[in-house]
Amino acid sequence: MLRYVLAVALAFSIAPAFANDSIAELGTGGLILSRSDAVAMQSEDLFISPEKVTVDYVFHNNTDKDVEAIVAFPMPDISGDPEEMPAIPENQSDNFLGFEVTIDGAPATPQLEQKVFALGIDISADLKAQNVPFNPFGDAAKAALAKLPRAVAQDWESRGIIIEDPEADSGPGATPAYTPFWQLRSTYWWRSTFPANKDVHVSHRYRPSVGGTSSVSFFYDGKFQGQYAAYKTRYCMDDTFENAVRKAAKDNADGYPRYYERRIAYILTTGGNWAAGSIGKFKLTVDKGNPKALVSFCGDNVKKIGPTTFEMTADDFYPEHDIDILLLEPSDSNGGDAN
Repeated sequence: MLRYVLAVALAFSIAPAFANDSIAELGTGGLILSRSDAVAMQSEDLFISPEKVTVDYVFHNNTDKDVEAIVAFPMPDISGDPEEMPAIPENQSDNFLGFEVTIDGAPATPQLEQKVFALGIDISADLKAQNVPFNPFGDAAKAALAKLPRAVAQDWESRGIIIEDPEADSGPGATPAYTPFWQLRSTYWWRSTFPANKDVHVSHRYRPSVGGTSSVSFFYDGKFQGQYAAYKTRYCMDDTFENAVRKAAKDNADGYPRYYERRIAYILTTGGNWAAGSIGKFKLTVDKGNPKALVSFCGDNVKKIGPTTFEMTADDFYPEHDIDILLLEPSDSNGGDAN
């Protein structure tokens, strides 16, 4: 069983953090196969850090015939809601996670399928007709919205596709400016052949969406509170971790621990779509990056294998839970080495 999270550095604040200074992480996972009865996952080697996620798979075709299948990598959905600020590594690109894949060591060129929704309705054709790019966080999308005919803009606003930009000049006589409010759904996919009774090595990598909060959201005013109960369950915060937070608060004159949160969410449960539904050999490596950071996550038989790295291995592993990792990064240079 696992659970992990890693996150992004925000402003260094030592006051309690709440939703208005938080950036949300986008849960991202691994590959999905269109056919699972013939192809088994011999092994999965998963590495997660705030800088990158890499996954190395070995698939094996258990049959005497070649198997053709579609392999897909679902990107996380992103929405242009100005009230929410997700962590997007490359927000001007359709490939906003920088996804790359190789098959048996050779680079592959997957196809990207994208659709856009508003209120659950596919409005991709509407955007294409007006030459509006799909990425709701791209500058090109906002520039295209500024050129919309007035009647189209009014129609889209009434349909929940766009809203007036809260940051634009709204004084008397000002022309309304709009911002995307739609949801983008993106999937990379390719056709792959799994030769009879042979292994296929597939590797992919991307930059994770790293969410965070500018201070510790579950400890302030000298005690654990706020999101503490949810965090304790999600990240398996133990006595050692909590004592380190208490000590950091005690060492600071204002009583707040000088840390900020970083989080990463990895969706593992969608990965059980192959023969037998389990992974022959599974290895997870988590690298917290900074030796002075605190890290907390759930896992069975996790071992520290380096100054910043932790490893968990399992045979015939069935992914019952997703992976969530919490890092507390010191907001000054006085933090000590802790785990």
